[in-house]
Formats: sequence, structure tokens, C-alpha cells
Amino acid sequence: MEKMTHQLTEYEAKQFSAIQAWKTEEPSVISKSLGTVFAPVSWLTQKLIPEKAIRSAVYAAIKTADKLTDSGDIKKSGNVSEIREFFKKELEFLDKLSANVHHWAIGLATTGGIATGLGGAVTLAADIPAMVTLALRTINKIGLCYGYEPKTNDDRLFILAVLAISSANSIGDKMIALNTLHAVRANPEPSLEPSSDDTTESTPEKPLTKKDTDIGIDHLSKAIGINLTKRKMLQLIPAAGAIVGGSVNGWYLRDVGWSARRAYQERWLANKYSSNNLL
Repeated sequence: MEKMTHQLTEYEAKQFSAIQAWKTEEPSVISKSLGTVFAPVSWLTQKLIPEKAIRSAVYAAIKTADKLTDSGDIKKSGNVSEIREFFKKELEFLDKLSANVHHWAIGLATTGGIATGLGGAVTLAADIPAMVTLALRTINKIGLCYGYEPKTNDDRLFILAVLAISSANSIGDKMIALNTLHAVRANPEPSLEPSSDDTTESTPEKPLTKKDTDIGIDHLSKAIGINLTKRKMLQLIPAAGAIVGGSVNGWYLRDVGWSARRAYQERWLANKYSSNNLL
């Protein structure tokens, strides 16, 4: 770990420290409070979005987000012809790209939250899948900024783990999702140079099986749906729906964006220095 840190550039070392701080940072006071305040009415959460519906909605959101994730603007902004070329760029440059994606998503989420907040409970059920889709698309786009394209179940599990971290109402929830990130990253990473079969030669420490990813996706889907619903229930406060809807959505995408940026920063650094010790 110490040797690895010494290999980093000054900027990379600064970001590495920020990543470590982010991983040990507890969810915001508001997130933790919501988890406690709404615990007695968890039955309402389940009625609003049953477990089966949560899984279906998240799987549908994954597919929709994949379709909506275009890479053209990212390639143009980064002056590359292939997403994998971002592995050769400087981290500071990639961070600026991801910051632009992040800020755009916060603005869009806030506007959408104000609109759906006006409908209270009527639009709450529709707003949550829309928010999950926007959040997943934002994570996808931020991943592109660091050279990662969502192509496999492992990629989707990584993305859902990032989303679960953003939705966590407790440090326990966050640690489970962080462990998932670690498990996915133990699998082979994309090569910096294209090969004849476009595969990497590295060997995973503990490869994830399809069963692992399916179980992980199911577990994270449920956690994301329940935790996000608890946050969104603030919109049901009379005469405050629009204001709360906009602020909750914007605040949520702020969390999503930072989780994605930190997770992909670390993944990019580990890939660059060919080490899993960064996690």
C-alpha cells in the first residue's frame, strides 16, 4: 500500500486520499435520519413498491439506462475515438469530464423532482423508476469518462453497487455495497492495449459466477428501491411536495455522482498500476 502510494502522481495521491475518506464516510445525517424516522412505516414502503416490483423496476431501469447511455459526447469532449483510450489520459482530465456529467445530472434531477413533486403520492411511484434510470445513466456516463463501458453482468453489478452506496441509509448498507465493488474488481480489468481477442491476461483472485452476480443484483435492487423510497416519502408532506421533490432528487444525484466518481477513480488507478491493493 505504501509503495503503491509512492508511485502515484501528486494529483493521484490527493484523489487516493479522498477516495479512502469517502469509503469510511457515513451516510449524511439526513439519510440516516430518514432510515430511522421511516422504519416504523416500512410496511408502507413495501405497499408502494413491493419487492417483486422493485426487482422488475430496477432490471427495467438497467436496460433503459443502457439504451440511453450514448458515448458520442464523451468521446468528443475527451478527443478520443474509443472509450478505452481514456485509460491513457491523466486522471485530472478525466475528473473534469466526469464533473460535467455530474453537474448536468443534478440539474436534470432537480427539475424533474419539482415537476413530479407537485403530484404528491400520485406521481411518487412514477418518479422513483425515473430517478433510478437517471441515476444509472449518470453512473454509466461517469464510467465512460474513465474508460469503462457497461457490457457485462459484472459491470452492471458494479454500477448497482455504486447506486446502493448512494442510496445507503446506514454505514452497514454502504459497507455491503463497497464489498461488492471489491468482488467485481477482483475480476479481470480491461487491458490498456487492445489484443487480438480483446481480453485481458490478468487472472481474478475470486472470479464472480453468474449466480454471484444474479444474487448480488437481486439484493442491491431491493436495497436501492427501499432506501430510495424512504427518501422520496418526504414528498408526501402537504404543500411541500414540489420543493422537497426537487431538493431530494438533486441531493440524491449529488450522492450518486460522487459515489460513481470515487468508485471509478479507484478502479482506474488500480487498473493503471495493475494492483488490487488500492481497494
